[in-house]
Amino acid sequence: MTSSGKYLVVIAGPTAVGKTDVAIQLAKKWNTEIISADSRQFYSEISIGTAKPDQHQLEQVKHHFVGQLSISDYFNVSKYENEVLLLLNTLFENHDLVFIVGGSGLYLDAVCRGIDDFPDPEPELRNNLKTVYQEKGIEEIQKMLLQLDPEYYSCVDLQNPNRILRALEVCHTTGKKFSELRLNSSKERNFNCIKIGLNLPRPELFARIESRVDQMISNGLVAEVENMLPFRHLNSLNTVGYKEIFDFLDSKTTLEQAIINIKTNTRRYAKRQLTWFKRTDEYNWFEPTQLNEIANYLAVNCR
Repeated sequence: MTSSGKYLVVIAGPTAVGKTDVAIQLAKKWNTEIISADSRQFYSEISIGTAKPDQHQLEQVKHHFVGQLSISDYFNVSKYENEVLLLLNTLFENHDLVFIVGGSGLYLDAVCRGIDDFPDPEPELRNNLKTVYQEKGIEEIQKMLLQLDPEYYSCVDLQNPNRILRALEVCHTTGKKFSELRLNSSKERNFNCIKIGLNLPRPELFARIESRVDQMISNGLVAEVENMLPFRHLNSLNTVGYKEIFDFLDSKTTLEQAIINIKTNTRRYAKRQLTWFKRTDEYNWFEPTQLNEIANYLAVNCR
């Protein structure tokens, strides 16, 4: 904690738990703004499958880092850290409290604590790992990560090859586990971080995930993914909800099976998100219906 009197309130938790609605109600109460920490919502061309805040939600509270990029733009967690910190300098001129909301744990950690500067690998190593991925698929590099760093394997997005490859590069370059080297020390911040975690009993969370996927299909997810076919090679589209529909459009599966696969993979993603957030005791956990309790907690701790 710093003595600055400025507070960045993190609203985190698994997908579909209700983070956006809670954050909007709290931001309205404090008359402040929201920063998105959902790395899938950064891109302007994809909205349905990323569960972006809708127009009504965006009109209630000003949001930042929603749809600010094109799917072809290069962006990473380090750029995000730097851009959010610059934005916070401006927001804290008019607000004592700002909310940052999302399920991308690495991006939240980058803003609150900073990210470590890892050594760049030799080009030969990077090329060799990429060749393994291209020739043998993501399952092979997943196996390599499980062997070298089971701790990071348990919490990383296993469908994101860039993160897996980066961890493998660090493991091979340093001879140490990526998980041991990450965030060994916090960078100094001129604001306080208060971390709120949202969760629900697993059956209720899974029911919400299934309902959300069904709603995405009704809202036109298949057409949205079909429009992205020329760009499917981009990493921004290598994500749950899009990969499964690509398989359907490739006639590798039926639409019914693709929907089942989206629900299954989203449940797995939610479990990994919870593993990430619960690896530390920094989060104070609530259910999304406990809005008054969360508000009271913040009123006591943000002053």
